[in-house]
Amino acid sequence: MSTSADIEATKIWCSNVVVKNSSFCTPETGDFDGAFAKVDFAEGELIEKGIMRRLPEGFNGHECQECFTWSTERPNKTWAMGSGCSPYYNTHKSANANTRMVRYFDEDRFEIFAKTDIKAGEELLHTYISLGWRECFAPLNEIVNKDE
Repeated sequence: MSTSADIEATKIWCSNVVVKNSSFCTPETGDFDGAFAKVDFAEGELIEKGIMRRLPEGFNGHECQECFTWSTERPNKTWAMGSGCSPYYNTHKSANANTRMVRYFDEDRFEIFAKTDIKAGEELLHTYISLGWRECFAPLNEIVNKDE
């Protein structure tokens, strides 16, 4: 088990997260990956931390679901790739998401915390900040928000 000193000493820590087929896979969607809790997490507990690598200027994040919106600027012009298991957290409505990502844009790093108590084996979900406006997320946004 990692100690707080171990976690503090590293830039990337995701020892308590695993990636496997998402619990949202259906015959229509086919297989895709999701991040899952390897251990129980208490509300407010750190799940993962990592770093971001900014993508070259001119990169079009509207065409790539695997990159992150990496600024508060709209329209967004800064995109990045996340370390660790972060690319595998699937999205859900904010009320149903069990994690929240804290973004430190000026330091190119992030931390992911439990929004609720999470049991080992549960899929880890957060709300993509660009779900409502990124072109590549339009079909996903319709699925996530179909009852609204």
